[in-house]
Amino acid sequence: MTTSTPERSSLDISEFHHTPFYCEENVYFLCKKLCTSGIADASGSDLFVVFISNEKKQIPLWHQKASKRADGVVLWDYHVICIQKRREGDTPHLVWDLDSSLPFPSPLTSYVSETIRPSFEVFFEYQRFFRIVHAPIFLRSFASDRRHMKDSAGNWIAEPPAYEPIIAEDGAVHNLNEYIEICAADVMTNAGSDSINAAFTQKLGVLANEGQLEEFFSQIP
Repeated sequence: MTTSTPERSSLDISEFHHTPFYCEENVYFLCKKLCTSGIADASGSDLFVVFISNEKKQIPLWHQKASKRADGVVLWDYHVICIQKRREGDTPHLVWDLDSSLPFPSPLTSYVSETIRPSFEVFFEYQRFFRIVHAPIFLRSFASDRRHMKDSAGNWIAEPPAYEPIIAEDGAVHNLNEYIEICAADVMTNAGSDSINAAFTQKLGVLANEGQLEEFFSQIP
């Protein structure tokens, strides 16, 4: 299978901030750059931050740069990407994943088939779930003091970014755990108007399973 990258602005992946193992912060700044560069709406209304995880914090994703395997598979505890909803006719929705070896950005359908690989049957405990959060809400609400990246002795598991930790508009200093906490019972019943409305209004958005992700974005007006 091959993929192609739609014509975009001249922005290259090297122009985006990236600190290994801090995908949530990388996506936070990626969304801001897409807005200020004119690739996305200035308000970020066409962007969605998507947290991928499950109850056991073990999710297999393919074509990841951090992998040492030829197929690029990594078993992450969680991962974060940005999905851009495209409105121009048949233009595909786009996935922005700074940790992927696929084209940047990649069409959503191609990303799902090659990174999620729904046709590849995995054990139930490795099923992926997707917390879909509207970017404008995420940019106002997200906070991380990076406590999750320290071991029991207080040492860094991975070197943190040089800039100061992200603080939410309401003063919260850490709520990453709320975004990555996944409960299968919270998955939306369908990708209808109620779920779409929740994604646009709720701090933690909506939770989708593997079969609902693409359908959800096809239903957004």
